[in-house]
Amino acid sequence: MTEILILYYSRHGSTAALATQVRRGANGVDGVSAKLRTVPNVSPDTKATAAKIPADGPPYATHEELATCDGLVIGSPTRFGNMAAALKYFLDGTSSEWLGGRLRGKPAGVFTSTGSMHGGQETTLLSMALPLLHHGMVLVGVPYSEAALMATRSGGSPYGASHVAFSQSDTELTADEIAIAQTLGRRVAEVAVRLHGWDGT
Repeated sequence: MTEILILYYSRHGSTAALATQVRRGANGVDGVSAKLRTVPNVSPDTKATAAKIPADGPPYATHEELATCDGLVIGSPTRFGNMAAALKYFLDGTSSEWLGGRLRGKPAGVFTSTGSMHGGQETTLLSMALPLLHHGMVLVGVPYSEAALMATRSGGSPYGASHVAFSQSDTELTADEIAIAQTLGRRVAEVAVRLHGWDGT
């Protein structure tokens, strides 16, 4: 079974909604099993620690899950055109995976949610792509053969899936955003199946 890890941080639920659709797309590929994982929030209090298991939603990701997956899709809300600190903190701790080349040659994709139409979606997607490139991963985007990419009046980018939430409670995805997120998940899964066993060298 080819395993896809969908790793995300979500504050109000929009990024989590995208993650669910990315997973649906990935699980639609024969021989693929996709799982959702999240990361704990970070605190300005350096002595604060999060519970080992979140109160609700998917479990926290482990570095072992990251290293053993066959494909990775990461998501974060936009924070001033960049990924949220919680996801970056997790990725900043992946030096041992980088040194061991444990993500090299695996496909990866990215997704995000913003609070406004021009809130930095594409820069956030690119900010998440940078550490994946350093890990030697194979980036997978959304081609314009996905009709929703041309039709969308909200989220969606060739760099990855996205959602425009005009308020914190606006977590409902549009039909185009759903289609684009599912396409991203499916493409990462399909590439993972084809690259399975390749060490990236």
